[in-house]
Amino acid sequence: MFMLKARLESDLRDAMKARDELVTSTLRMALTAVRNAEVAGEAARELSDDEVLSVLTKEAKKRREAAGAFADAGREAQAAKERAEEEVLAGYLPKQLSDEELAGIVRDALAAAGLSGAASMGPAMKAAQAAVAGRAEGGRVAALVRAQLAGG
Repeated sequence: MFMLKARLESDLRDAMKARDELVTSTLRMALTAVRNAEVAGEAARELSDDEVLSVLTKEAKKRREAAGAFADAGREAQAAKERAEEEVLAGYLPKQLSDEELAGIVRDALAAAGLSGAASMGPAMKAAQAAVAGRAEGGRVAALVRAQLAGG
């Protein structure tokens, strides 16, 4: 049995009982995204915890980007709501790596795979993303991989 989806559903029930509208609406949105991912493709299937985590990561990123867009447009109330939703989702995501930790992991992954030079960006990203395992955004990983390949 996959645990993350069950935890989301349980937390949703608890939030509904506590009449916590922010958490209730955020978890409903997250579970809807998970269910949409489950029925996407050839046949419906239950997602693994890693796949649910991927969906939650995408949803958190959407909230972060929307908050930035609302803030830039001067709609601070809506931006604050998006940031609050992102915080709720962050509780289900692994702790993000610091820049130093991320740089070390990327350096080790590239060294282990023997990759250097800009031509090996694809394999380097694959190795780095596998080593990072969702603990950092793809954009941060890509920037570090690009910098280390150029320097190495």
